[in-house]
Amino acid sequence: MQDMSRNSYIQQNSDIQAAGGLVPMVIEQSARGERAYDIYSRLLKERVIFMVGPVEDYMANLIAAQLLFLEAENPDKDIHLYINSPGGSVTAGMSIYDTMQFIKPDVSTICIGQACSMGAFLLAGGAEGKRHCLPNSRMMIHQPLGGFQGQASDIDIHAKEILHIRHRLNSLLAHHTGQSLETIERDTERDNFMSAERAAEYGLIDSVINKRQMPA
Repeated sequence: MQDMSRNSYIQQNSDIQAAGGLVPMVIEQSARGERAYDIYSRLLKERVIFMVGPVEDYMANLIAAQLLFLEAENPDKDIHLYINSPGGSVTAGMSIYDTMQFIKPDVSTICIGQACSMGAFLLAGGAEGKRHCLPNSRMMIHQPLGGFQGQASDIDIHAKEILHIRHRLNSLLAHHTGQSLETIERDTERDNFMSAERAAEYGLIDSVINKRQMPA
């Protein structure tokens, strides 16, 4: 879980566009004529949010803003957060996590692709009974990463801070998974990859879904 700047996030998206990965547009007809949406804005109307790529401050602000907007639109209807992320900044991820817990609607989390590090933490932080992944998704949990240079006294301060963060993350992960704190501490000592089935057994998610359930 490391920091990534807003400029890096923008550059990453620019690189995607330069490679031809343009965001598709959707045209809708209405009584007032045609209206064009980018695909993510159209999905937002259906209360679907995509969290894709490294977790950093700029992306976290966008996710939190969408969560708050959807709560204002309808505080009693679930929000669906799709996660495909290698992880990233702890503080940015915690701003998303705290917003998920703060708002009234349940936030259902669904992993597509991967949910690693902070991505796995946010996946586990979804509403109880509403945390899912697709069958070929991969999850990974580990302890927070850190690196600091400076005076010895400052290094000591930062070492104490990262130990505090590790304990806080482990305690929350224990709460959401139902595992003991000792188990979480042991299992996050190194990179710990999980299949969809293993993640369900561990309590990181509630179920593996193969097909969307359609209303009767």
